[in-house]
Amino acid sequence: MSNASIVLPRPGTAKSGDALLSIQAPSEAAFVATFGNLLPPALYLRTPNGRAAYYELPPSSPAPADLTRPISRVLFVHGVQTPAIGLQPLASALSSRFPYSQCVLVDLWGHGLTDTPFVAHDPALFHALLEDLMVQLRWEDAHFVGYSFGGSTTATFAAAHPERVASMVLVAPAGLIRATQFDELQRSYLHGGEGLEERARAWILELLEGGQLIVPSDWKERVGRGEIVAEAVRDWQMREHEGHMASVVGIVRDGGVLDKHAEFAKAAKNGIEGLCILGELDDLCSVQDLHHVGMRNIAVVPQVGHGVVRERVPEVARLIEDFWNKF
Repeated sequence: MSNASIVLPRPGTAKSGDALLSIQAPSEAAFVATFGNLLPPALYLRTPNGRAAYYELPPSSPAPADLTRPISRVLFVHGVQTPAIGLQPLASALSSRFPYSQCVLVDLWGHGLTDTPFVAHDPALFHALLEDLMVQLRWEDAHFVGYSFGGSTTATFAAAHPERVASMVLVAPAGLIRATQFDELQRSYLHGGEGLEERARAWILELLEGGQLIVPSDWKERVGRGEIVAEAVRDWQMREHEGHMASVVGIVRDGGVLDKHAEFAKAAKNGIEGLCILGELDDLCSVQDLHHVGMRNIAVVPQVGHGVVRERVPEVARLIEDFWNKF
């Protein structure tokens, strides 16, 4: 089956008896050969929906005795397209500031070294992955850091399972885009159907990239210097992960990128301590959007857009550190 021919089921549709259970992710060896060892060795979680990869930054020292609520468990949830490696710089920065924390990054479905389940990619699918991971880690709760789609997933998870979320940091969260802002043709791509899928994939990719995906010509040299070149990672997934683009399309259509205002509002009312971090120039989420759903603790990083988590790691880490130091 070619990448282009894979179309995932939609919510509410029955899966045929001969459908694939999951589409296998590439190997860790292939990923490391291309992008190096910036992440710790992958650990794997086996679920009924497929195999998922996660990465642990273990604590390097015990928590100070005078801390009543130490930040001991942190789960990082990445956005659509760029997998867990995209949050490695932020996770590393926070791990050094909170050396007694166990920090875990997870590759979401269809990303990095995690399979693509041949099921509808609705929020419940991603909630189940987070729940299964926390069970494997033996965590009762965790402090969540979610970026973009991971921010939406964190908010909807907090709305559904508040007892699992000790606090939440939403960095440039998706989820508050309204489907009604798109024209009729674009909404037809979101709905999908026979004869539309190839054009829908192209439109969704262009929507996410803000144009065509352009991989810098010097990406290998930059990777050799220890940099993360997100465009190269995304291009690699499109070529090497057979289910990646199907997951990307499924996430944009059904995963929680759009119209999650009610869930954000519920998360805001659950009494969970939260911080939202936005780039001043972000065109996907605004301070007003967050205020409208009841989010009040909002920090704005000047002169940067939706890529704030990659482009301004020290500032984002400092804001999260200040937030966590209040616990």
